[in-house]
Amino acid sequence: MTNAGKKIISSNKKAYHDYTVFEKFKAGIVLFGTEIKSIRKGAINLKDSFAKVEDMEVFLYNCHISPYEGGNRNNHDPERVRKLLLNKKEILKILGKIKQESYTIVPLELFLERGFAKLEIGLCKGKKLHDKRETLKKKDIQREMERFK
Repeated sequence: MTNAGKKIISSNKKAYHDYTVFEKFKAGIVLFGTEIKSIRKGAINLKDSFAKVEDMEVFLYNCHISPYEGGNRNNHDPERVRKLLLNKKEILKILGKIKQESYTIVPLELFLERGFAKLEIGLCKGKKLHDKRETLKKKDIQREMERFK
């Protein structure tokens, strides 16, 4: 366990490579029983997922949660659209930023907090190719400096 009862299940490392994260929000996620069992086993992929605001509700798309092996015929669809739980004030803030400054909502990590699955989403802007190269150079330089200490 890390960060006082917070157990990280999956993180989206590709998001930090492809996007610049400006603001983060913690959202609950609506799941079926077999989905939470699969998440506890770590069978989730956030790689190509994204979120949208529709009718003052936030939905998560392209998040793959593998079917639970012990499930029966009522097992869940791995690619179904899932609702995210946020306060109305947070949704309005996100909606304003998306319309005004053309941000994208990207899931950053999924974790368990007091037994509940939570998703950290970020307001992001896509990086250009030269920005990605610059970030890689900075990481390489930092890694070299750490090695020689």
